[in-house]
Amino acid sequence: MGKAVWKPGTVLYPVPVVMVSCGTEEKGNIITVAWTGTINSDPAMTYVSIRPSRHSFDLIKNSGEFVINLVTKDLAYACDFCGVKSGRDMDKFKEMNLTAKKGEQVNAPIIYESPVNIECKVKEIIPLGTHHMFLAEVVSVSVSDEYLDETGKFHFNETEPVCYSHGAYFTIGEQLGTFGYSVKKEKNQSKKK
Repeated sequence: MGKAVWKPGTVLYPVPVVMVSCGTEEKGNIITVAWTGTINSDPAMTYVSIRPSRHSFDLIKNSGEFVINLVTKDLAYACDFCGVKSGRDMDKFKEMNLTAKKGEQVNAPIIYESPVNIECKVKEIIPLGTHHMFLAEVVSVSVSDEYLDETGKFHFNETEPVCYSHGAYFTIGEQLGTFGYSVKKEKNQSKKK
């Protein structure tokens, strides 16, 4: 087996695909983002990277707020639409029959149909080249209670989450293990005599 060497590029796939809502409940916008992720646990922090030419860029820059809305199989079409159409030309909430609700801790709207809404306040904007990174603190998280069990555990995989890889959307496949399974000892190991 050999290796082909490519020029430097963004080939870290798959990545989460999210719909980022911004603006206000009355005049909100949605942008599809694949450049996002967790960057710190305490305080909880995340980021989104957006091109300055995008309509949502100035909305987030001026308000200092946005919401990351996780995408499910049922939301995949709306996610793609919000990534190829501009909010300068239309109300994407209306076009995709999505419900804008004011966030708990931010004025930016959540997408009510998304099972997870991560409300964020911008701490810093870092120009990187083609994109600027909005570093943000997570100030509130809302989850759809239909995916909570009687113990309060959230079953996110039941929402059929979507990821993005090389220009295509995919649902997540079968579970291979849980954190630490590679070193976990069998519960019913026979004891040495």
